[in-house]
Amino acid sequence: MDIASIGGILLAIIGILAGMMIEGGSIAQITQPTAALIVCGGTAGAVLLQFPLNICIGAVKKAARIFFTDKQNSEAILRQLVEFANKARKTGIVSLDADLSTVKDPFLKQALMLAVDGTEPAEVRKIMQLDLDNRSEIEEKIPAVFEAAGGYSPTVGIIGAVLGLIQVMKNLDNITEVGRGIATAFVATIYGVAVANLICLPAAGKLKIRQREEQMLKEMMLEGVVSIMEGMNPRMMETKLRTYLMDSKPSATAAEVAA
Repeated sequence: MDIASIGGILLAIIGILAGMMIEGGSIAQITQPTAALIVCGGTAGAVLLQFPLNICIGAVKKAARIFFTDKQNSEAILRQLVEFANKARKTGIVSLDADLSTVKDPFLKQALMLAVDGTEPAEVRKIMQLDLDNRSEIEEKIPAVFEAAGGYSPTVGIIGAVLGLIQVMKNLDNITEVGRGIATAFVATIYGVAVANLICLPAAGKLKIRQREEQMLKEMMLEGVVSIMEGMNPRMMETKLRTYLMDSKPSATAAEVAA
């Protein structure tokens, strides 16, 4: 679980609500289902118009990555690569064919299959790098969905405010209702700005970071497989591959495996 993401959004919401209540406001003043419907519905519609449906569905599925990360997986893959390096050094790279069923990551499994089949290291790097580039191009569209939503929601909020003001103009004969109606109308603007700056744009930024972390993990896998094919010392390989892991510390377990 990413404490920064969860703590950040809670801190933003609590800070804004606390500031409003200190000035004499109340949560009920900004609780307007109609405004929320206008902002969320209008923003979602604009995003669907810009992006294909499969990209939008993919963005919703990837939203969980904002709050969760899998650092343990990267360490496990590094240890597995070191184990493969030791085995290939002792019994040959063809012996890794028996271990392919234990590899869960499709990218790593494909690279190892090419290596076991006798493909040249340069060709393995070329093929898998092409696959990595294509994956990255597709993944880049996911944060773009949230960036687009962050761009549309403030404008849709203004539309909601204008619609509210139109309704207010119908009651100009009652000055009390006019004041209350204007306050209610501007809630849509608050929703639009809040959705953009507290949710969509920060989410896009975090997803870009997650995407880069995943890309670096794939690059580590590729470099590890090529290093195994070139017969690099497992201890040296671990040192080299660890540079791909962000905030990584030397792993005694992996070093012991290499020994």
